[in-house]
Amino acid sequence: MPRIASLHIYPVKSCRGIDLDRARMTPAGLEWDRRWMIVDSNDRFVTQATNPKLATITTGIADGALTLSADGHPALVVDPRADGPVHHVQVWKDTCSGIDAGDEAAAWLSRVLGDGLRLLRIDERVPRLASPKNAGSGSPRNFADAYPVLLLSRESLAELNRRLPAPIPMNRFRPNVVIEGVAPHAEDEFAEFRAGGVALRGVKHCARCVVTTTDQQDGSRDPRQQPLRTLKSYRHDHRLRGVTFGQYCAVAEGVGETLAVGAPLSLEPHQV
Repeated sequence: MPRIASLHIYPVKSCRGIDLDRARMTPAGLEWDRRWMIVDSNDRFVTQATNPKLATITTGIADGALTLSADGHPALVVDPRADGPVHHVQVWKDTCSGIDAGDEAAAWLSRVLGDGLRLLRIDERVPRLASPKNAGSGSPRNFADAYPVLLLSRESLAELNRRLPAPIPMNRFRPNVVIEGVAPHAEDEFAEFRAGGVALRGVKHCARCVVTTTDQQDGSRDPRQQPLRTLKSYRHDHRLRGVTFGQYCAVAEGVGETLAVGAPLSLEPHQV
């Protein structure tokens, strides 16, 4: 029986994630996911692809506030309602609005990661929408790369680990929803994933980058470029010009409903 195996959010883009037993669904995906992002002095987004030390920053959500912590530094508490200046920021090829979290957050990031960085939260007054070509109109995504939810199966990771010189954990792929009870890479084939009142619509396979080679505990890169090297041997997608692992989803139904670990899933295949 297919079911939800685990749930994960990443309140700050590219920082360490939080494992959940239950998660409330919003139009932009799981609540609190990628609501904040770090930008450089040119208002361009910063990720593990350029600064792998982001993986060493722990995030937490308590009493509606964001907490950041890192070894050797006092924790930082960020007010999610603070009204700071609006920045027009670059994320890949699009520009969106973010609200500055203040000088205290910027100083903390400078001590941990380097000068010139600032923390922004998504400006919900100006939603950042996913591509309507795949997600349809009106699908917000906060600061996620492409679409609101990333879904993977445990079986896909097990198949990859069977091929790798040494196994890697699921957190290398930073999914939101992990499922189990399906064949390896079965998530590629389904158009809808439904659990209770929530329905996620599969919209695009996820092309992978150097972030997957980053140890999510210490921020080190795999010197053998794993798992990308192995994924290229059996998961190369000529249309997307890269290797794929997992499927992006849009929220089709269930805003305000809750997903729970262990919940059974019904799956609808893509129409042939």
